[in-house]
Amino acid sequence: MDILVIGGNRYFGKRLIALLQESGHRVAVLNRGSSGTPGGIEHLVADRDDEAALESVLAGRSFDVVVDQVCYTPRQAEIARRAFGTRTRRYVMTSTVEVYEYEHSAAAERVAETALDLDSVTVDTGPAWEDPEFREEHYGEGKRQAEAVFAAPGAPFAWTSVRVAHVLGGEDDFTGRIDHYARRIRSGEPIAVPAVNHPATYVYVEEIAAFLAWAVEAEFTGPVNAHSHGLLSTADICAEIEKLTGGRTVFREVEVGEVSPFSFTRFYGMDNSRATELGYSFRHCAEWLPRAVAETVGAMRFEATDAGAVR
Repeated sequence: MDILVIGGNRYFGKRLIALLQESGHRVAVLNRGSSGTPGGIEHLVADRDDEAALESVLAGRSFDVVVDQVCYTPRQAEIARRAFGTRTRRYVMTSTVEVYEYEHSAAAERVAETALDLDSVTVDTGPAWEDPEFREEHYGEGKRQAEAVFAAPGAPFAWTSVRVAHVLGGEDDFTGRIDHYARRIRSGEPIAVPAVNHPATYVYVEEIAAFLAWAVEAEFTGPVNAHSHGLLSTADICAEIEKLTGGRTVFREVEVGEVSPFSFTRFYGMDNSRATELGYSFRHCAEWLPRAVAETVGAMRFEATDAGAVR
């Protein structure tokens, strides 16, 4: 198949591209040109927020599937819906568990896709979305509204949103979340967590890349939750870091204020039943957690040694 990936130059996006290549697909990558592409990959350069530039670079082109790794706002979704309306038969949007940020349920009641009624989402394509700081602060809302745009009646292509759980693993984890914990565990510095700290659903970086590659070749439509089986708590993650660093975890419970990443005041762990019923086999998070943490912590150690510093 001819596949276009929008973004995808880092973390699980680059793993997705490698898997698509290995499967024999013809892959092109579209981005602003600030980063290159792997060898053998066609590179299309355009700012996705510039509809005229996007139309220009896509002139005369069509794709079997478009995978959108970097759709963060309803404005971007509207442009994509117009630009690719006659240029693809299937559109896969990488979304997030954060679309459920207003949900809260008992641990036994995982959040299913139907918990979010996209028909009821109010879409606001105002200029605030052009502000990077606003986008960052409204990440979940931007994704939620983008999904609503794609799901609106009259969609010109088959569409799905892959609601990705919190991702762990890889020496190229750029989020700094594991680093946040490792630094504090090494030094014994307190780690701020909510007084009631809920577990969450996670996925290994290699597994989410594989899931997206599978979704490219599938035919289902609509939202789908993507995560490994089981739940992880902040303590579970810190316990693995302790084994690697020799440090000690010290939690400090706070009622208000900023808490550490992977600490949650509410439970909105996802239900992956739809994905498994569609035929995808997830691993249990306990199977990959030690490796995932070791990859990231190991990379941090290498960086410290390489820089001549001790962390």
